[in-house]
Amino acid sequence: MTTGTLGASFGPALGPGLARLLADPAGRIGVPDVTHRKVWDAVPRRVRERLAAEARDELARPEPRLTAGAWARAARAGDRGAYEDRAWELQERVSRLVLAAVLSGEAADATAAGEVCPHLDAAVDGLVRFAEASTWCWAPHDRFTAARGEVVPDADEPYLDLGAAEVAALFAWADHALGPHLDRRAPGLRRRLRREVDRRVLAPFEEVRDWRWIGADGNANNWNPWIHSAVLTCALLLCEDGARRARLVRLVVAGLDHYIAALPDDGGVDEGIAYWWAGACRVLEVLDLLAGVGGPALDARGLPLLGELLRYPQRMHLGGSWYVNVGDAPPRLSGDRPWHVPYRWGERLGLMETSAHAVAGARQEGDPAPPRAGLGRALTALADPRWCDAVTAGAARDEGAPWLAGQVWLPRLEILVARQEAASPRGLTVAVKAGHNGEHHNHLDVGTYWVAADGRPLVVDAGRPRYTGQTFGPERYEAWPFQSAWHNVPEPGDTQSPGREFTAREVTASGDGGRSGLTAELSGAYPDGPLSGWRRSVSLVRATGEAPAYVDVRDAWRGRVPYVRLRHLLSGRVELADGLARVTAEGAGVVMRWDSSLCDASAERLELEDPLLRESWGAFLTRLTLTVRDPGSAGEVTVRWESAV
Repeated sequence: MTTGTLGASFGPALGPGLARLLADPAGRIGVPDVTHRKVWDAVPRRVRERLAAEARDELARPEPRLTAGAWARAARAGDRGAYEDRAWELQERVSRLVLAAVLSGEAADATAAGEVCPHLDAAVDGLVRFAEASTWCWAPHDRFTAARGEVVPDADEPYLDLGAAEVAALFAWADHALGPHLDRRAPGLRRRLRREVDRRVLAPFEEVRDWRWIGADGNANNWNPWIHSAVLTCALLLCEDGARRARLVRLVVAGLDHYIAALPDDGGVDEGIAYWWAGACRVLEVLDLLAGVGGPALDARGLPLLGELLRYPQRMHLGGSWYVNVGDAPPRLSGDRPWHVPYRWGERLGLMETSAHAVAGARQEGDPAPPRAGLGRALTALADPRWCDAVTAGAARDEGAPWLAGQVWLPRLEILVARQEAASPRGLTVAVKAGHNGEHHNHLDVGTYWVAADGRPLVVDAGRPRYTGQTFGPERYEAWPFQSAWHNVPEPGDTQSPGREFTAREVTASGDGGRSGLTAELSGAYPDGPLSGWRRSVSLVRATGEAPAYVDVRDAWRGRVPYVRLRHLLSGRVELADGLARVTAEGAGVVMRWDSSLCDASAERLELEDPLLRESWGAFLTRLTLTVRDPGSAGEVTVRWESAV
């Protein structure tokens, strides 16, 4: 497991002298306020014009409304999005308008009439809208309201969750960036922002020390750094009491250590690639903030784990916007990632391939500072001229993909990623995971695998649908995307079961220049029954001479099970023939081969209605099932995947 903690790294710096060490943090946080025109006027014109255009579009739309009815729909119908979508939209609107106001520098006195400050005034409106809301908490998280059996939140009993953290951070960064202009245009607003953050976030954080998301029981997840990063930002930018600021920072450091202690030393994140940005990335941002305001005494960026953690996104990359998506992660990253964080860390640690991946990711998304990533993240990116120049200067050149390793093995998570060609998405890439069925954001997927051709996944994991009120409760596995029947795993008379005890065993990974593979015993992922053993081996065999590369999946079982089905979830057009299936999508293709004398094949098309799944895969996915004709008391089936050329 991990070595080193923040508390141990800081040592005496967290003692009585911490308040002095943290004096005037706003001046050392790395982002100047709106009056520092040399910084903001230097933002590349292309980026400025884009943000200005987006802000104009935002002003033309009505402001999103946060209603009690929408909040209650989570309890009444399991509909989280009715409220959460509007909260995200309002937050993104305010972020975009604040950025536009900073870049334009618009300002006016409180008594100035007319639309002299359209972006600033609209940003103020949005901030006040949040300040007037009864709660910042997302409804499914509010255990206080649920315990009362109510569907209307109590403003006097705020629940500190991700939603509250997001709004608090928004307030802190808006106050910091626009402070001098807010004092002129909307006197009194900054005092209101501080009061609301204190009442809803800082005081609950100090007074309630058994929040489940702290993870003191060893089960910390992305909530921990997500909320702690917001608390730290508010402590540094909004808390004027030096002693209290120091106390808050000590609590943040102690809390973050629970998350760091739970991370595996291979740098893996079992929640998946999307949650790296919500959790691990925020740890990196917190460490940047602490080092910036506290200097060497509060610089823990040398922890051995961090270099491994930093490389997780590049290790899961398939090509373009596609990634290996374990857990609830979608297969494609949306355009709201703070790519400047891995870029800057890569430069600091001398990991040039990491910085190259970050630049490529930002160029893929077309935005070096996406507002939806968070106002603080966008401001930090815009204030960094090296980052902005790296993303926007000149035409994007095809310089290869040096971050794509020939083989990656994460032994703690038991995930292997192997590709036909290092430093290139060309040809075949295979990923396979063993693991267990008690992971964070778990799917029943022990032994599943992915196959991509030219960076495009064709043998896939669907990812998660839209979250509902049932997603994180006892009914989670009633939704098909979480079930083993819809993952690329065997079905030996039964489907897999949830729980940490349902796990792969005897997991081994191997690799040399010609072959990479993972072998695991999967019988432990299934409930007790007649199955006595299931050995799966997944191997990528690289091309040699005239022999093309291929992926072999070999399954061997023992036990007189009632049936054996081998499931395969496919993206793209599927053409089925005797002992062969061809899968093609977006110019990429693979051919699947098996012994048709052993198995009957069937394909069923799944029409996708969920908007998140459609965004990833389009209108449909196909499940191809091989049913073994005579499982007997033991048997073996091999499936081969080749590039379709």
